[in-house]
Formats: sequence, structure tokens, C-alpha cells
Amino acid sequence: CCWLVPSSTRSCREMSSLQFLTRLSLPRLAYHRISAQNPGVVFLSGYMSSMNGEKAVAVENFCRSAGYSFVRFDYTGCGGSEGVFKDCLLRDWKNDVLSVLDNLTTGPQILVGSSMGGWLMLLACLERPERVAGMVGIATAADHFVTTLNQLPSEVRMEAEKTGQYTRKSRYIEGGVYTIQYGFVKEAEEHCILQSSINISCPVRLIHSMKDEVVPWQTSIKVAEQLASDDVDVILRKGGEHRMSQSDDLKLLVTVVEDLLHRVTRKELK
Repeated sequence: CCWLVPSSTRSCREMSSLQFLTRLSLPRLAYHRISAQNPGVVFLSGYMSSMNGEKAVAVENFCRSAGYSFVRFDYTGCGGSEGVFKDCLLRDWKNDVLSVLDNLTTGPQILVGSSMGGWLMLLACLERPERVAGMVGIATAADHFVTTLNQLPSEVRMEAEKTGQYTRKSRYIEGGVYTIQYGFVKEAEEHCILQSSINISCPVRLIHSMKDEVVPWQTSIKVAEQLASDDVDVILRKGGEHRMSQSDDLKLLVTVVEDLLHRVTRKELK
């Protein structure tokens, strides 16, 4: 059971307000929502990111101006949501996505996933294929945590297993280093999808920077190859970087989302 706890009520043309999805025996999820026409759009953030990032807000602004429903939210333990970040597993965040789909949306949805959110959008589509009309991935990080751990020297992996954690460098994190729980990655192995065909048939658009220093652009190519759908486009940007939050990146993202919404709408009307 879930209950919606609004902080205020506003029209879809105004700034969406912070609300909370209350779930039985589970942490509350913070979210912003615009209720308008379907297909709607659900934005899925990346690892250690919040729903207030530039990409999420850019897509929300487009949906508001174009009259489409939209939801952005924080995963358990992230941003304004309840829970403890270091205790979370990938399955918890996948279940957060499913909770949002089941309780905050109706009808067909376009999932827009950034980095880890791109992995989660694929997992959510496999669980709710009847609800997902299309997907847009930004630097889709399918299998990424598992792949990067396996690429570390054996002595580093052994130390991570012993201590229960390991560190990674990142210029996007204050201090330049962040910690990953070893148990998080081991559980994530259960959700790897790139070793066989991905049984998803909806249209998918994958955007990736060729200068991405976090998730190689070849990952998006691999996702495209494994998807069962024939309606898959990979868009490679020679410039940019992993976050793809510069002005030109955001314009491209909005254009791709808008085009997919129009395509799905035409298909629904046939």
C-alpha cells in the first residue's frame, strides 16, 4: 500500500512541488510530479545523484511547456528520500522505480535514465513491459559496477572483499573520491543484462559522449546490440562528458525525448 502526501497543490503549468510517496514498511520517496497528458515521462537519476540535476529539470521544463505528465524522484537513501544510502542495493532502487511507475503514473510512460538510471530503466521495463512505451538512455551504465570491479587488479578486489568496500576516483564528487560497498556490487551481479538478449521491444534511444571517462560509449552500443527491439538508435556525441549537462547536451536530450513522445503518440493513435 502507498499513500501520497502532497506538500501543496499546484497546476501543471506551475513549478511542481515536493511531495512524498509513503510506502508500507519502506522508506518514503521524495518526488516532483506534473499531472497532464500521456504518454508521460519518468526521469531516473544516476548513482549518488538527486532528482534536482540539470537533465531532470530540463526534461521537466519541456514536459510542462508541452503538456506532458512528468515525474522525477529520489531513490531510497538519496536526496530528499528516506533511508540510508550505504545500506541500499540495486534491487532496492529498481523497486523504487517500480513503486513510482505503479503509484505515481497511469498509462504509457517514457523512461529517461541517466547513467545508473539507464540500467534501472532497462530493469524496470523488463518488469513492467506493458507500462513502458519507450526509453531514452543517457550514458547508460548497464552492468557498470560489476564490470569496473572485475577490471580492478586481483589484490584490490581481494581487499574489497575483505574490508567490504573500495574507493573510486571521480571529478564529480566533492573530495574526488567516493566509496562503493562490496555487497552492493555483488548483489548487482544478479541484475546484469549484457551477456544475453534483452527482451525489450519498445523504441529505445541511447545518447552517449565519446569522451565519457566513466562509462565507455561502447556500453551503449552493447545495449543496442542486445535489445530485442529493432527500433533502437544510438546517438554519439564527439564532445561532452559523462554527465552530459551542458547546454547543447540538454538541447539534444529534450529533442530526443520530444521526438520519441511524438512517435509513441502516433503509434498509440493508430
